Amino acid sequence: MDHAALIYRTRLPVRLWHWLNALSVFVMLMSGMMILNAHPRLYWGKFGANPDHAWLEISNFPGSDVPFPPLLTIPSRYDLAAARQWHFFFAWVLAASFVAFLLYAVTSRHLLRDLWLRREERSPGHLWRDIKAHAALRFPTGDAARAYNPLQKLAYLGVLLVLLPLVVLTGLTMSPALNAAFPVLLDLFGGRQSARSIHFLCASGLALFIAAHLAMVLLAGPLNELRSMVTGWYRLPMEKRP
Repeated sequence: MDHAALIYRTRLPVRLWHWLNALSVFVMLMSGMMILNAHPRLYWGKFGANPDHAWLEISNFPGSDVPFPPLLTIPSRYDLAAARQWHFFFAWVLAASFVAFLLYAVTSRHLLRDLWLRREERSPGHLWRDIKAHAALRFPTGDAARAYNPLQKLAYLGVLLVLLPLVVLTGLTMSPALNAAFPVLLDLFGGRQSARSIHFLCASGLALFIAAHLAMVLLAGPLNELRSMVTGWYRLPMEKRP
């Protein structure tokens, strides 16, 4: 009987950041929904209030007087002050852990070795084949499963280099105290209301990433994937014999 190889695939700093980042993002998404319940309208520019034109107005949840029901928010009852405390505390946890992980990823070459796409992976034909394989739920097996596939790399790089930095910077831009200390942030994002809108879009992108990520984990084999993120050890899926 053949046994699939067990390899050490996920290093300890990656695992620690994965779980700390997951906790921080989940708390921030849920507390952010409570904050958004207080004023579920988004604007572009420097100003935004009820009389102003909103590019997005989020409708109330069916049977509720707020867009996001208590099951999805922190705290579960309407409490804007408490939601801000949760949000701000984990915002600093997210920012500090992100900077620490980015330094590790660069200095350990994790970014270039494991996440950056190789030349052949950047070709349109290679990416298209990977998209079709994922659409058909055909996942890498054998030695091909030792490394991240191109779509995984693109998704992780998008989170690491685009969504998380923008979430942190736009969050800082919405702070009046930091506006006074770093007015360049307001110029960078075109005003506090524009920063709030970009913050919402990036948070929505993170929520979509989490949903897709969890779906892929379930389809690829949740026990094996969880073992890799808890212990670091991953069992290579066996290749199917003709």
